[in-house]
Amino acid sequence: MQVDLSVKPEVTSFFDPATNTISHVVKDPDSDACAVVDSVMDIDYAAGRITYDHADEIIAHIRARGLMLDWLIETHVHADHLSAAPYIQRALGGRIGIGRNITLVQDTFGKIFNEGTEFQRDGSQFDRLFEDGDSYRVGRLACRAIHTPGHTPACMTHVMGDAAFVGDTLFMPDGGSARADFPGGDAGQLWDSIQKVLALPDETRLFMCHDYGPNGRDIRWETTVGEERAHNIHIAGKTREEFIALRTARDATLAMPRLIIPSLQVNMRAGELPPPDDSGKRFLKVPIDGL
Repeated sequence: MQVDLSVKPEVTSFFDPATNTISHVVKDPDSDACAVVDSVMDIDYAAGRITYDHADEIIAHIRARGLMLDWLIETHVHADHLSAAPYIQRALGGRIGIGRNITLVQDTFGKIFNEGTEFQRDGSQFDRLFEDGDSYRVGRLACRAIHTPGHTPACMTHVMGDAAFVGDTLFMPDGGSARADFPGGDAGQLWDSIQKVLALPDETRLFMCHDYGPNGRDIRWETTVGEERAHNIHIAGKTREEFIALRTARDATLAMPRLIIPSLQVNMRAGELPPPDDSGKRFLKVPIDGL
């Protein structure tokens, strides 16, 4: 399936300031069908309290527009926010999809969090596992999944008409690229994946999953392939070897994301909380020296 720049889905984006995450509602221009990309569930980590204000805003938007939700897309297993995909699915329907290599992530972090044999590591928590090049539809809108590992093994970029949703593979041009030092990450793979994204037509709109407003600028989440190729501070004018050296050196200075421990446990379950114990209570684990 080729990129059709003549098809321009309507993209409505929702910024979560607590995690600097951008979620997107993508509407098929020829029907009332839509998809949600990278939703957020709210957590007060210190209090152990889950709420759904961000997800409820998305649900209200979809209902107000009279849209039908076809897909809930997870670009990867996020380490910095919790997915609200199953909460939105229970309200609106739709299918939850992620990259096939979620099984590698589940195996890695299933061991780190000592999940035991009851935790399935086959991706069965999700409705679809995308392979590189897989196609699907949002209403009449033709979509394609591209495997873009490096940040994590399961990262996918989703191309919907003239819009591509890159997850954490790329940031805005002045933000550079995602870290590659998590288990299963690889800076060389990340470079190769970025080249796949930059091989899309220059006019392709790129939508980010995160933005941190470098140098105090306003938060932004939309750019183009041409802008990234010409101006991305980690890519433009760099060789693969220079990028690997830059990315590796930068990663060595970065702290772990604030929500990595709850995020991984929830997101590898497709956004569901761990099952309750015999008392009916749910718990998140903190692995000591595990990460």
